[in-house]
Amino acid sequence: MNIREEISQLIEKINELNYHYYTLDEPLVSDGEYDKLYDKLKKLENESGIVLDNSPTQIVGGQILDKFEKHYHLTKLLSQNKAQSYAELEDWIDRCQRLRKEYNDNHEDKLDEIEFIMEYKFDGLTVNLTYENGKLTSAASRGNGVVGEEILAQVKTIKSIPLTINEESLLEIQGEALMPLSELAKYNKDNEIQLKNARNAAAGALRNLDTRETARRNLTAYFYAVPTNNLDFKTEEDMLDFLKNQGFNIHPYHKKVHNLDEIIRELKFIEEERKKIDILTDGVVIKINDKKTQEVLSNTNKFPRWSIAFKFEAEEYTTTLRKVVWNVGRTGKVTPSAILDPVEFSGATVSRATLNNYDDILRKKIKIGSRVFIRRSNDVIPEILGVVDENQEGTSEIEKPKFCPYCSSELIQENVHIVCPNSISCKPQLLARIEHFASRNAMDIEGLSEKTIAQLMDELDINEVDDIYDLTYEQLIKLERFGDKKTKNLLEAIENSKKVDLQHFIYAIGIPNVGERTSRDLANKFKSFDKLRASKVDELTDIDDIGEITAENIVEFFSDPNISKSIENLLAKGIEISKPKEDNNSDGLNNLTFVITGTIENYKRDDIKNLIEKNGGKVTGSVSKNTDILLAGEKAGSKKTKAEELDVEIYEDQKLYDFLKELEGM
Repeated sequence: MNIREEISQLIEKINELNYHYYTLDEPLVSDGEYDKLYDKLKKLENESGIVLDNSPTQIVGGQILDKFEKHYHLTKLLSQNKAQSYAELEDWIDRCQRLRKEYNDNHEDKLDEIEFIMEYKFDGLTVNLTYENGKLTSAASRGNGVVGEEILAQVKTIKSIPLTINEESLLEIQGEALMPLSELAKYNKDNEIQLKNARNAAAGALRNLDTRETARRNLTAYFYAVPTNNLDFKTEEDMLDFLKNQGFNIHPYHKKVHNLDEIIRELKFIEEERKKIDILTDGVVIKINDKKTQEVLSNTNKFPRWSIAFKFEAEEYTTTLRKVVWNVGRTGKVTPSAILDPVEFSGATVSRATLNNYDDILRKKIKIGSRVFIRRSNDVIPEILGVVDENQEGTSEIEKPKFCPYCSSELIQENVHIVCPNSISCKPQLLARIEHFASRNAMDIEGLSEKTIAQLMDELDINEVDDIYDLTYEQLIKLERFGDKKTKNLLEAIENSKKVDLQHFIYAIGIPNVGERTSRDLANKFKSFDKLRASKVDELTDIDDIGEITAENIVEFFSDPNISKSIENLLAKGIEISKPKEDNNSDGLNNLTFVITGTIENYKRDDIKNLIEKNGGKVTGSVSKNTDILLAGEKAGSKKTKAEELDVEIYEDQKLYDFLKELEGM
């Protein structure tokens, strides 16, 4: 036996032991025996220089990265629609049944009776793995569902994730990375700096550029979805079986149920059972089992219609309010936060809570020293619900602030909000405005974090948003924590942000009550920034979902002379705003059904789907006798085989790219 064969056999043996230890929780050998095999493998690799891709020695953290790279998901990762009552669950089930009936009334091929699969909803960080030719080639965070951050080096420290699988087609595998509660306790026992929360500990580990620290947290991961879905699974159970057979960690709890009564019975069981397991969960995901029904019900822009997450009721506790601090946001609103005696929520220590405004304080009769009820839902900052005893002794009134706690400007009252009018030199307002302006879904200036912005404001006298475009290499390189690479990367990101589409620029400038969706609608309506700036209320209210108040806010925003001057200053720094692409809808693909499979160079799958739908065609996830055309890229896999069996027309190679070019010109 040569040394490569010996290494290969050792890897196969150790990976089998890892699978039984980390995934099945069924150790086959003692730790001492395992260590001997592992040390032997390392010794052979060091002596020979042969390190195979699937070697377990490659999953131990030791790499320090410069930054996170962007990763574009092959398939958009959707969120889950949520229910917090049995009535909302019943409404969802009724809606699914109605859509199924409508389909069956109009089609010869009928959908089966609906059955559901129930799974734990894990409370960690979503990870999306990409496998190509059976090898793990990429791992990314969810990000905004389209673009995430590349975290392959961090994910490779999770011993339950296979580096190789048997399936060789291009696949994305979605799951949740978690820090077991037992590992959190062990870490805190051995380290002076304490981790307060298992969810944040997992997220922090995977967003740590030092993978040695990631490895020290001993994360695990559970997997539950194959977003690319090019393997023609018949049911959710088939997909889970596939994941298990490929060596992925699948949580043992999966329950098949058929109606609301069975779902409720399981929910009551899980609500107690989840407190006994070693990972954080905050609910249950309920999915339709049949994949064809999933395909028919399809998705909204945000979530699948065929699944829903049931969130358990928020937990409530009592504690004592010790003081109130006042914070200033980017719009100048001065909002209160309560400082509390620390209290434990599901493994997290909480010492702050939300108070909406001063009227909220008066309405709930909250005072300094009050014993209060607090509620924490979905791992967000808790909310104060009210006081335990209105007549509690030893309390004192919370004073309404008269002056800004940061710039000492006299505060004004606008409806229920207290506002600092000093938008020019009030530091928290400026910091928050720049942070929003630079965010991913606005100007997307990578590296311009809150901490960096504060440093630039303190040391380089940044006092308006457009000042960031005047920064120079000579200024930045002198700052603490700014080396050559960081300086050049930041300046490059700032320069790249000057070319921006209209939708993102509208969102970046921070118009009151205008979020991402409204920014997109405004861009599609007006096509140019100048036309938007000159718009009238009646033009704005023509847009769906824009009411009179929002329309008035937009008009007032652009009428403000200070804001107009700030916008002109920005545009003078070389910002080029591109117009939205014209829709150019046609009916050239009417009545044609397409399936897309494999990797198509220079095209994202969602972009192809949008092109087809804009021209009247339909895109489905699996090949059937109703499929007219299969668009087959590289590594097309089983869908191409099925298309050949059903005599479906296949566009591939040059014919595929000619079709896509023609489609872009329709």
